[in-house]
Amino acid sequence: MDKANRTYAPIDNLHISHQGAVIQACIKTAGTNEIEVMKRFIQHVKKPQHGCLDIENTADEVFYQQSAKQCLLLAKRLYVSELYQARSLAVCILGRLAAKSNESLAFLKLQVSQDTDWHVTEIMAKAFNRYCADIGYKNALSVIREWLADADPNVRRAVTEGLRVWTERPYFVKHPALAIQLLSALQNDESAYVRDSVGNALRDISKNHSALVKNELAKWDITINNIKQTHTSESIFATHTGLTLDCPLPKNVNAV
Repeated sequence: MDKANRTYAPIDNLHISHQGAVIQACIKTAGTNEIEVMKRFIQHVKKPQHGCLDIENTADEVFYQQSAKQCLLLAKRLYVSELYQARSLAVCILGRLAAKSNESLAFLKLQVSQDTDWHVTEIMAKAFNRYCADIGYKNALSVIREWLADADPNVRRAVTEGLRVWTERPYFVKHPALAIQLLSALQNDESAYVRDSVGNALRDISKNHSALVKNELAKWDITINNIKQTHTSESIFATHTGLTLDCPLPKNVNAV
């Protein structure tokens, strides 16, 4: 059933199943009850048994049981939590809303990108891919390019990492050269965090399109340190051509 035509449970009677159990989160619009209920809701996702999967499943249940307005309200409330699990749930919900909510997409780009917890920024990458999948990767090209050109490395990496494996995504599966072109534009990115993601994404693509990737890499000036790192990040061609990694992968996940 189309979400627009769905009948929703009232927001003060939100049921969320988890590992076969059903809990009730009564979300009020004001007063101390709201605070207590949000604490219960956050406690629910504080210790997921299966990590990201539990959080994504919970986001799906919220999304399909509640209206877009209710989902957005809940996501914003969750996002102010100090717990990364609660913020991750908020980001998952926003990713599901983004295809039909400019406010949700903007929140991901402007607010979530500033999060200092890597768990949350990883979920942001998944949320961006969900947005692209929902509207169609071809239709998302203008936004993909916009995010790849953003000044914030977390925004750029949400694209490079979120769309992996790029050439297994609809549209890009038939247009691998475009995927390579979009990624290659960041070969000299100022962020090591982004460059590693670009290198890894190109390595993914090279497994089925080694000639295309090899031809692109031949154009790179690897005398430039940043480009050399991207070229050798996780050894793009180590598996396929025998080339070896000649510089280590940075250990600091959030390096910029």
